[in-house]
Amino acid sequence: MRAREIVLLGLLGAVLFVSKMALAGLPNIEPVSLLIMVYMAVLGWRGLFPVYIYVFLEYLIWGVNLWSICYLYVWLVLALLARLLRRMESALGWAVLSGAFGLCFGALCALTYLVAVGWSYALSWWISGIPFDLAHCAGNFGMALVLFRPCRKVLARLAGNLARP
Repeated sequence: MRAREIVLLGLLGAVLFVSKMALAGLPNIEPVSLLIMVYMAVLGWRGLFPVYIYVFLEYLIWGVNLWSICYLYVWLVLALLARLLRRMESALGWAVLSGAFGLCFGALCALTYLVAVGWSYALSWWISGIPFDLAHCAGNFGMALVLFRPCRKVLARLAGNLARP
């Protein structure tokens, strides 16, 4: 990797963290899902660098606990789905993917509790979080529907500039 690419990937990781913190007052409304889909659609596998920079920053600020362990795999699930669907042009398709991911987020995170604590705790934790998953679904859907195409266009332009000396 060249220096310009390293800088861009680092900044994109920081954008994930800062944008999430900017909306922290809204429960489970976050641009992280949208941006991860954009990163993977435009940057391919290099898009994983900003994702795990974001996870590292989360751990650095909030520490590592059961609730945060799922970040190691949950964002990877979305990244892999976005990578598989990278040629999709439909904003509605991206919004459906993002909304479905938001709806499934609690269930995916409950897997950590299933392994660490047991099925009854994991199930009760997931069920108690369903209202937040519904908000996550709605926020993700709306954000992706409106912002996926413009964000993809901007990142494609930035990433295209990396090819220039």
